[in-house]
Amino acid sequence: MRVMASFACSDSDIADAEILYQLKPGGNPNDQKAGAETWCSAFAPDNSYFAWSCGHRLVRLVPWKHKINNNEIEDDEGRQQGEPTLPTPKEKVIDCGENVWAVAFGSSVSSKCHRTVNISFHRFNFGKDLILATGLQSGRIKTWDVSTGGILLYLIDHKEVIRDLQFAPDGSMFLASASRDKTLKVWDLNDDGNMKKTLKGHNGWVYSCSWSPDAKILASVGQNKTVILWDMSDYSMMRKLTGHQNDVVACDFSPDGALLATGSYDTRVILWDPYTGQKIRTFGHLFPPPSCIFSGGSNDFWVRHISFSHDGCHIATLCDDKYVRFWSIYNEEVPVKKAQLVNALCCNYSPDGCCLATGTRDGNVVFYMAPMRVQKLQHLCRLSVRRVLPSTKVDALPIPQKLMGYLKYEN
Repeated sequence: MRVMASFACSDSDIADAEILYQLKPGGNPNDQKAGAETWCSAFAPDNSYFAWSCGHRLVRLVPWKHKINNNEIEDDEGRQQGEPTLPTPKEKVIDCGENVWAVAFGSSVSSKCHRTVNISFHRFNFGKDLILATGLQSGRIKTWDVSTGGILLYLIDHKEVIRDLQFAPDGSMFLASASRDKTLKVWDLNDDGNMKKTLKGHNGWVYSCSWSPDAKILASVGQNKTVILWDMSDYSMMRKLTGHQNDVVACDFSPDGALLATGSYDTRVILWDPYTGQKIRTFGHLFPPPSCIFSGGSNDFWVRHISFSHDGCHIATLCDDKYVRFWSIYNEEVPVKKAQLVNALCCNYSPDGCCLATGTRDGNVVFYMAPMRVQKLQHLCRLSVRRVLPSTKVDALPIPQKLMGYLKYEN
């Protein structure tokens, strides 16, 4: 009989990730109208705010940039290590009226800051203001003005819980929503929130979605081992990716769009080439690798969430074995760092890549210092090339096979 383990090596051989900060909900613990889970969290693209669903129907907005700039980091006893030197932006609390399952920040400024879009006249200045979208238990989506906390738009068409919300990273103000009603929908917030398209192709709940950095591809994952890529130029299905052995619950593109990471209840995270459907690497959370029967069931090693680092070199994963793991994309055997965290549900890298925010079932958020390093020039060149060239065009380049393999993350 094989003994299963959480790591392929000794636990002591892997460095521990340092805790930077913790946020705790301030709601009434006796309020039974909604649960306390932090199902979702998000950083604003400019790092100005951090939002998290802290249970009891509430979303909290923390002025994150101010906390970092003024070193408002508390130690274990709650004492501040630095005093703020600037006026403190106010923390905001938004009561959404029902359970919040998804949050996302939107702005008409591209997340890459390499282009903006022309903003036509409408009643809200999306070219200037930051907005927050919240996905609710009823299937409704509410959008809010972050500066005032006032509600802007109701988006109504989904029939079940909203499991994920993602704004297009090109500044177009297109919002993608994933729902338990087996569909995704695309909304145009520059057109007063009118729905552009309903994407049908899943035969079960849709758990998560992710835009490619150029907003040309939308990935979606869900029940029954499903991973689908959508061509957003005509809203058609590009392909389905097969390889997982259980429900797929999380997905994220690399910053250059060359890789797609998907996390599943089958204990694995798979790196794909989204243009060819080829598997690049597989990160296992159970060693030795489990059988298909074990990984396809309730195995206590479900991967709950994943997040790609902004340098394109690391992936953070949350697993039911009570560990947060930081993986290098070059090593699928052993994580770079780890940390113990009970009942983790969601994770997000900060825009500057310095920390990882993790939400838990008790409504808390724990921030970990992310592994960072000075990137090699060849990796930075690869990022630049792959932002504009898909794998199919890389194949046509008159370059040596070894260099081609490097550009395609194959070696």
